[in-house]
Amino acid sequence: METVTIDNRSDFALWAIERAKQIVAEQGTALALAARDMNDTAIGEAGNALGQAIADAMLEVFDGLMDGLDAD
Repeated sequence: METVTIDNRSDFALWAIERAKQIVAEQGTALALAARDMNDTAIGEAGNALGQAIADAMLEVFDGLMDGLDAD
């Protein structure tokens, strides 16, 4: 995974937009396909995967912010 340096709000906004695009491209498609097929099990699994990807992204940035505080 590529390392991104976030020094200000603008950097964070750009990172968040790009990360959201990536998550939707990866996880949103599976959710849409499951919904189209009306497969309740697949919808649940895809929804959980989407939620997990969002949580992982938020933890990723939080960990990066905490690492920055440790360096100070």
